[in-house]
Amino acid sequence: MGIRLLSMIAGVGQFYKLQSVVTWNQLSDVPKGHFAVYVGETDKTKKRYIVPIAYLNHSWFQELLQKAEEEYGFQLSMGGLTIPCNEDVFFHVTSRLNNSLS
Repeated sequence: MGIRLLSMIAGVGQFYKLQSVVTWNQLSDVPKGHFAVYVGETDKTKKRYIVPIAYLNHSWFQELLQKAEEEYGFQLSMGGLTIPCNEDVFFHVTSRLNNSLS
């Protein structure tokens, strides 16, 4: 009886782990191979964008990341990676990256 009870408890724990993973995946709108960034110069102008992980290897995007590190350090005030630049600059860099990676 004790062994059966232990296996039932272990099964419940696995169920809750699985349920939390399923719930997290349902809430996440970031596709595999991508990550979310917040772009804007002030908190009121920040917008969220989804970008491919391949951008991380490119020097143009790394310059934006260095600017973010200088501005914020490793604090994630918006709950994610925040890039403190004008949206036009971000669009210019990402469009150049799209062309160079194609």
